[in-house]
Order: sequence, then C-alpha cells, then structure tokens
Amino acid sequence: MIISQKKPFEEVLGSLEGDQKIAILGCGECATATRTGGEPEVEEMKELLEEEGKEVVFTAIIHTGCHELDVKRHLRQAKEPFDAVLVLSCGAGTQAARASTDAKVVPGCDPKFLGNIQRSMDFMEKCSACGACIIADYGAICPVTRCAKGLLNGPCGGTSHGKCEVDPELDCAWVLIHERLKKEGAEDKRTMLHAPKEWDVIRRPGAVVERGPDKLKMGSEQ
Repeated sequence: MIISQKKPFEEVLGSLEGDQKIAILGCGECATATRTGGEPEVEEMKELLEEEGKEVVFTAIIHTGCHELDVKRHLRQAKEPFDAVLVLSCGAGTQAARASTDAKVVPGCDPKFLGNIQRSMDFMEKCSACGACIIADYGAICPVTRCAKGLLNGPCGGTSHGKCEVDPELDCAWVLIHERLKKEGAEDKRTMLHAPKEWDVIRRPGAVVERGPDKLKMGSEQ
C-alpha cells in the first residue's frame, strides 16, 4: 500500500491559483485507507475550496486511483468543463489523471512509502521495491528498508538493547534478523558476508507489458 500524507491546504491552493472550476479525484484503495483521499477527505477539500471562492464542478472516488482507464472513464462523466484536476492520492494516481485529461493536474498529497498495514492508521515501511529481493538470506526481513542505514552486513556499533541508534523506539532490524535466523537454525547465514546491493537491476521507469497470453515483457517504458 502506498502511504501518503495530505499536502498543506495553502500549498494546494497556491497550485490552483488562476483556476476557477475544479474537479477532485480520490482513491478508493490506498488513499482511503490512509485517510488522505477517501470520501470524507474529498468532501472536506471541496468545502475548503468553495470557501476560497473556487467552484468544484466534479468529484469522484476512483476504485483504484492509478487505473488510467478508470480515471478516464470517470472524468468523461463530468457534466461541466474544468480548469484543473486536484488528485488526492499518490503520485501514481496523479499521473493517471495526467494521462487522462488535457486540463491542469495538481497533486493534493505527498506519497511517503510502500507500507504494511499493522492495524487501522498504523503503517510500517518494510519494502523499498528495489527490484531484486534478497530477504531469503535475512530471515525474510529486509535490511535495505528496515535498517535505518540500509546495511547488508550488520548490526552496526550503534545498536543498544535491541534498539536502533537512529530511533530508540525502533527495533534494530539486524537484531530481528539474527533472532529469526537463529530460530530457523540458519546459523551459517548469520555470519555470511554479503556483497554490495546491485541497484542497477531495476530501471526507471519500470513497466510490465503483456506480450501474448503467456508472456510478459518487463523493463522500462519506451
């Protein structure tokens, strides 16, 4: 899930300077779960903009905010033309709107990280989508993301009583890794020396394009 945070309203208003008729799009998945772009947030933004003299002519909650065809379908339902589209979701949702209209598109949220759901409104970053998962050697705990220093060989000298020196409230990822490997009886992996991470295995922008019923082409967009 993409964890996002609302932009300050003053920043949003500044981005909409000179635009009178506004369409607002929310997301029914990630932004709804993080309470940054669900129905209540879209309605709240509508009221705030109207208090500033803007005219909100269309609102919609896209089931999946980054689904470009669905975004296009919703925007076609607008009965009035609009000057700008304000998107309350992650950057992928904002760019789905960019691909769906010739109108100005403005982001209303800041995407923060790919997060695991602990419970309602409690999210933890555990994966960086680095393109080549290495956690088989680490007890299925990612040191790239969960170690504040991204160490592949740890722990560092700053860990104390199982906590991270960067954030004393945060469990040291390497203590978790060593404890997990010990439980699995994978003692050899606890002392294994790992080579530096290969960051060039993923290219930006990434793409997965279907090439026939059983073949997918993975790589960057052309």
